[in-house]
Amino acid sequence: MADPVKRFHLHLVSDATGETLNGIARACIVQFENVEPVEHMWSMIRSDRQIEKVLSGIAANKGVVLYTLIEERARAALEAGCRALGVPYIPVLDPTLGALTNYLGLKTRNLPGRQHALDADYFKRIDAINWVMAHDDGQSAHGLTDAEVILIGVSRTSKTPTCIYLANRGIKAANVPFVPGVPLPDEIAMLEERAEPPVFVGLTNDPNLLVQLRRNRLNMLNESRETDYTDLDKVKSEIAEARRFFGARGWPVIDVARRSIEETAAQIISIVQERREKAEAGR
Repeated sequence: MADPVKRFHLHLVSDATGETLNGIARACIVQFENVEPVEHMWSMIRSDRQIEKVLSGIAANKGVVLYTLIEERARAALEAGCRALGVPYIPVLDPTLGALTNYLGLKTRNLPGRQHALDADYFKRIDAINWVMAHDDGQSAHGLTDAEVILIGVSRTSKTPTCIYLANRGIKAANVPFVPGVPLPDEIAMLEERAEPPVFVGLTNDPNLLVQLRRNRLNMLNESRETDYTDLDKVKSEIAEARRFFGARGWPVIDVARRSIEETAAQIISIVQERREKAEAGR
């Protein structure tokens, strides 16, 4: 039996930005141990000349081809070229589109890059991103009334990147730091009393990991002296106090230790969706 391939060329061919294809490829690759793909991204591929360039690249570095081409002529040219080269080619959207076509009884429109159209959802995401940046780390507390989500957590719990990720899903998310002995903005208590308050989520972390993250942060700032910020006992007390604070208010708490930002955001999105469904059911 031949030894398994560890390092290989992976060609990602898209008629749009390639963001969807890249995400699918990475989700698949992480399921294999010690595999090192050499990625070749071919984006905005729509013309015959572009297909020829792609096939030349594939011929020079033979490997697996994943593609999301919608236009039939481009697909046919790529597939014919891959067959001639003897390389595997996989249309990653076809199973999903086929299932939807059968279920809906409708034909696809075959419009390249349709998911990136400048529609209302696109501008909603841009607006959310701008809003998040203006309300990062407790800034502009007076504008929190527009927030759909407010993350409150101790330092180094990935509050900002999580908010940015949520903004890319069109969710206006603000974050406020939890600092022992420092009261939260008055607006937080006011928002809690609203008939439909924003979703409050408390973020915590493993004390040992948190100390490591904070020390790395200080090293980047050329600050090496020991303070309560990195003292393990103080950090344990800080996290315990934060948990008591969140629990007293009935807020959901997410421990971000060994969680990716995407996983944390996914859990928050589930909480938001559940809130929306309850609100719809009550109307």
